[in-house]
Amino acid sequence: MAAVQAEGARRRWRRARGADAPRSKRKPRPFWQELPILVVVAVVLALVIKTFFVQAFSIPSESMQNTLQPGDRVLVDKFTPWFGATPERGDVVVFKDPDGWLKGEGEKVDHPNAFQQALSFIGLMPGAGDQDLIKRVIAVGGDTVQCDPGQPVRVNGTALTEPYIYPGATPCDDYSVGTITVPKGKLWMMGDHRNDSSDSRFHHKFGPGDGFVPQSDVVGRAFAVAWPLSRWSTLPVPATFQQHSLAASTAASTAATVPMLLWYRRRTRPLGR
Repeated sequence: MAAVQAEGARRRWRRARGADAPRSKRKPRPFWQELPILVVVAVVLALVIKTFFVQAFSIPSESMQNTLQPGDRVLVDKFTPWFGATPERGDVVVFKDPDGWLKGEGEKVDHPNAFQQALSFIGLMPGAGDQDLIKRVIAVGGDTVQCDPGQPVRVNGTALTEPYIYPGATPCDDYSVGTITVPKGKLWMMGDHRNDSSDSRFHHKFGPGDGFVPQSDVVGRAFAVAWPLSRWSTLPVPATFQQHSLAASTAASTAATVPMLLWYRRRTRPLGR
């Protein structure tokens, strides 16, 4: 009997605390209440992706034909430069206008409306008003470039085989610059449509600037054509830039330095007892 009374007392105590009351299920929010949250999350993700990972750019001119056509949308890798990656020979890169190149390029700089600016800001469409250009890296800091009429482009004395050049265009005839050395931290850029590209050759001869593009001005490497879908393709480094002789000048200077270092060490070695 005492046990029954104790159990009854416990039940009354639990009922008083509400323990036996059925738990009310949380009602899901209406979609119209969740929609603003979803939009904010999507915008934040788009901003993060555009800022640190991948951004779309629109091709405005014919200077990179036939690799890229006007109206193509390319995807640009902005992630790897955060880890110290630098442009290499053969890369197609987007870079900031270094010295007013857009005026010489003859490219139309669009003035987007407010809606286009908003979509561009969050990365949902290419920035129509961005002051950026796209070219191919032909040489990097320390390289020697030779560009003479009727001759192929030579980098460190090695001739490039360039099947990507626009059909009928010549490698150097329009703006030949002879032989130049690219300063450290700079890049030598050329368009694939050599007869219709005001690139490093043009600006080295006529300005503005010296034709070299600061490595720090590079926004990222274009790695794919994303639109239109019929032109979907990747943008790999052409095989001609894989020639070992392109780095011959560096190897030669290193080889020449070794005997000098050995000679110096022998001259400065302490005399034996």
